[in-house]
Parts: sequence; C-alpha cells; structure tokens
Amino acid sequence: MAIPDYQTTMLPLLAFASDGHEHTLREAVDHLADLFKLTAQERKTLLPSGQQAMFLKRVGWARTYLKKAGLLDSPRRGYFKITERGLQVLKDTPANINVSFLKQFPEFVEFQTPKKKHVSSRDLEETETTPEETIGIGYKKIREDLETELLDRVKKCSPDFFEKLVVELIVKMGYGGSRQDAGQAIGRTGDEGIDGVIKEDKLGLDNVYIQAKKWENPVSRAEIQKFAGALQGQRARKGIFITTSSFQKGAVDYVSKIDSKIVLIDGHELAELMVDNNVGVSTMAVYEVKKMDEDFFEE
Repeated sequence: MAIPDYQTTMLPLLAFASDGHEHTLREAVDHLADLFKLTAQERKTLLPSGQQAMFLKRVGWARTYLKKAGLLDSPRRGYFKITERGLQVLKDTPANINVSFLKQFPEFVEFQTPKKKHVSSRDLEETETTPEETIGIGYKKIREDLETELLDRVKKCSPDFFEKLVVELIVKMGYGGSRQDAGQAIGRTGDEGIDGVIKEDKLGLDNVYIQAKKWENPVSRAEIQKFAGALQGQRARKGIFITTSSFQKGAVDYVSKIDSKIVLIDGHELAELMVDNNVGVSTMAVYEVKKMDEDFFEE
C-alpha cells in the first residue's frame, strides 16, 4: 500500500501507546510499518531532501501533534507515553484522529495559532504532507524549473560560450586540473561542440576524452560508436559524451556492452550538474531547518 500520511498514523499511534508503557519512536515506527503492511522499500523511502526516511518523519510529526494536543507526553528523553486525556479519547472510539479532531483541545489551537501578524488562512491549511515534505516538494519544484531554464539558455548560447561552460563544469567537478589546463585541452574542433583530452585528476594519473555536442536531435548509436573508435585511436579507456539533447536507447545500450568506460550526459543531467556544482547559478536564499538539541538538555 502507499505510505500513509502523518494524519492517518495518529489514531494507530495513540492506540499503540494505550498500554500505558513508555515507548520510543523507533518502536512505534516498526509497529505501524507492520500494521500498514509497508514493504521494505516503502520503509526506506526518503523525503525529497534524501536525508530522512519519509515514514519515520510522518510518525514523528504525528507524535508531535498528539503531544501538542495533550494526548501524549514525554516522560524522559527519547520516550513518549499516553496521557489520561489520550486514554479518554480512545474510550470514545473516534473513527479517526486528524488536525481537525485535535482542534477541540485548547493547547493544540494555541500551538497552531500564528505568532506573527499577516499570516493568511492558507498558511494554516490542513494538508497530508509534513512541514519537511512541504519544504522538500517546494525545493524540488524550484530546482526543476531552474534546470529547465538553464537547459533552454544553454541551447541558445554560442559554441564558444558552450566550450567555456563545459570547461567550468569539468573543473568544478574536480577534473581537468586548473581552468587553464582544461581550457588548453578542450576546444580543438569548433564543430558546434568541443572535443579534447583532460586530466582525470589534478595529478594527471589518467586522461579522459571529452566530446560535447550542442544538438537538438537525439544522439544515435552510430555517433557513440564513432566516439568509441576515437577513444581506441587515442588509446584512451575513459570518455564523456555531453549533449544538450538526449540519447537514443540504442546508444545507451551500446555503452553498457563495450569495454571502454563511456559516460553519457544528456541535457537534463547537464543542467543538474550545473546546479549541483554552482555553474551558471547563484544562491538566492538559504533557509536553515533546525531541531532541538536533546544533548544540550541532558542533566
């Protein structure tokens, strides 16, 4: 089944704590994962940030909301326990517990009431996503739009500028030695693209053959075969083929079967690498997401 949202886990989480014992979040997550019959892959699914397990954070937020409503309490660090109010709620056998249900408790209403002026009612809108997920989804959308904008701009730039762009990207990724080294090694053909040999690392322990094409049409298998032949002619074992378009399936299948190591970078991946390595982009804003430091309060 799909991973349940944090509101769906509220009632099962409260029921899990109904034995009156102290429990850890991990115990609750394991119990609820079994209850919802989550697969191993679903249990490992990460948030858009790629740093935290989605189901773990959803159960964590369910616990937070239940605590803010006075249904759960934290008797000691890392543990939670049901309260008398929580037990009474379970005795009333609610069909489900969600944000609307919790609004009957003054403590929860106070928790949700904005502390600053000029906060619209939309800011308090009930959603199925946790705050971290909302941030992650927003970030992903901003990044995808930026990558699309970058690729469109790259396709419109001149061959000379495209050459400089690739040099900058290669250096930022740790290849090519210095910008001067990379610049001297690249830019030998001038055929709406660039070709050259660069250092794999700053010491020049191995070389990488580069070919980049500012094309609109997908790159065919025949083009990759010619590139592989060029590698053999240079006695090179490694190559990178960069295009602003895409690769036909035959081209992708071909590189997986040959001895030479050829990395294919299409337009979308090129834009991703530019963002990852701060090429052609600048930081607009930085938001720090913090959490309470439990160790600080350890007595």
